[in-house]
Amino acid sequence: MKALPSLLKKITGLRILVVGDVMLDHYVWGDATRISPEAPVPVVDIARDSWTAGGAANVALNIASLGATCTVAGFFGNDEAGAKLTAILHERAITTLPTPGTAATIVKTRVLVQHQQLCRLDREAAPTAYQLGADAAEKLLKPAIAACDAVILSDYAKGILTDELVARVTKLARAKGKIVALDPKPKRRLAFHGLDLITPNKRESLQLAGIEPSPHVPFPAAEVCARLHELYGTRHLVITLGEDGMLLSSEGRIVQTIPTAAREVFDVSGAGDTALAGLVLALAAGAKLETAAHFANAAAGVVVGKLGTATVTPAELIAYVNRR
Repeated sequence: MKALPSLLKKITGLRILVVGDVMLDHYVWGDATRISPEAPVPVVDIARDSWTAGGAANVALNIASLGATCTVAGFFGNDEAGAKLTAILHERAITTLPTPGTAATIVKTRVLVQHQQLCRLDREAAPTAYQLGADAAEKLLKPAIAACDAVILSDYAKGILTDELVARVTKLARAKGKIVALDPKPKRRLAFHGLDLITPNKRESLQLAGIEPSPHVPFPAAEVCARLHELYGTRHLVITLGEDGMLLSSEGRIVQTIPTAAREVFDVSGAGDTALAGLVLALAAGAKLETAAHFANAAAGVVVGKLGTATVTPAELIAYVNRR
């Protein structure tokens, strides 16, 4: 990527709005050398705890880490977890727009033993507890949409993104000529149409297209791309394929498949958030889809080489690309 320094410079002038399911990622680090006498489970001796932003808040962290200005709108509970999550974001100069409500902040706790995940503990309320009415959403988000260069809708199916909110945000963004991207979660299907970019993974793309996967049959890439364009009218589609890289499609037609940039994979947590942030930043900076995908692919390649939910800096990205 010869144009990487120039692209990174353009990114520093961008303002991105992220709307979605914010959460606090909690890591419990320890070791297990014995089995509990109470049940056949390991006893974990805790060495330390760490916290970082997860979900839509991790998308925001990645945007800020790559040098752009970011605002994130989501549910921050009036509790210790909400205060900790807000502090993490404010420390990175990310503006927060809390939506009203009385539920607890969403927290994911991962227990890691010798750098291997033993289990995950989730604290969250029902999706209805995090929903925001369309009128309230417009009042909260309209100024931020007018001030940004692109809007990212980060859906983790926790409740904040509804059909009404997506439609209202899309209409406001379209009126101002802003890029709109969505990372969808088909298990809670959203109604959307005419976005600039969606970024499902392989399984999610099949679900969105209504195609049943068949064992031992190659991924029906052309059919999926055509079907998703027919259903959702999205300009660009990037399907993340894990170890197989990324499949790029525009206007329902396959553009190309690019191989994964990852050299070592320690933890894929948050890699999709990094890829989404990189794609939108590059597109908002004026890059073509192929260039944006290579940029996002390299950023995700750095992140999966780290333990835990992580981000990538411009310096890390330049060093990574230069070593390839």
